[in-house]
Amino acid sequence: MKLLRIDSSARRSSVSRQLTAKFVETWQKQNPTGQVIERDLATTPLPFVTDEWTQAAYSDPSKLTAEQQQVLAVSNTLVDELLAADVIVIGAPMYNLTVSAPLKAWIDQIVRAGRTFSVGPNGYEGLLKGKKVIVLTSRGGSFRPGSPTAAYDHQEPYLRHILAFIGLTDVTFIHAENQKPGELAEPSRIAAMDQLQQAAAATN
Repeated sequence: MKLLRIDSSARRSSVSRQLTAKFVETWQKQNPTGQVIERDLATTPLPFVTDEWTQAAYSDPSKLTAEQQQVLAVSNTLVDELLAADVIVIGAPMYNLTVSAPLKAWIDQIVRAGRTFSVGPNGYEGLLKGKKVIVLTSRGGSFRPGSPTAAYDHQEPYLRHILAFIGLTDVTFIHAENQKPGELAEPSRIAAMDQLQQAAAATN
């Protein structure tokens, strides 16, 4: 079993990092021989998608020039990590009602035609199937369905859609909400910790 841990917060002591660390700790107790692959997006400078990247990504892999292969090198490494993983845990703080810039840059690098999705007679098909994904978020407020602020949540809906697009449909979201200073922060964080430990145990 292999677990891919992805952190995307700019803060080294962030709540989302605390959550992913606890998930890994619990998972390792359940899988003592399992391997953990760690990808910290705050310390991994990811290039933005360019015209050269797009041309290389949509070219015949057997005909890529050395320069094109270099352009796709980071993307290939990130995709390979996904392909190797059985379980993927993503730490995702909410920044300005959506995902952080490093997480978006990672997504742009791993959504790849021919590698993580294909296009056929029936349209698009995700290729990363049979994997479990747990997304652990930290949010300053609350965006529960049915609440007045639910429509402002451009984090979970976006992640659900883009992960499903590449075949990752077995996705569990656990939110530590109300993490701005106040009496609601700690109970929500503790509740998220309890939920993620149950989720980690269920990945066996």
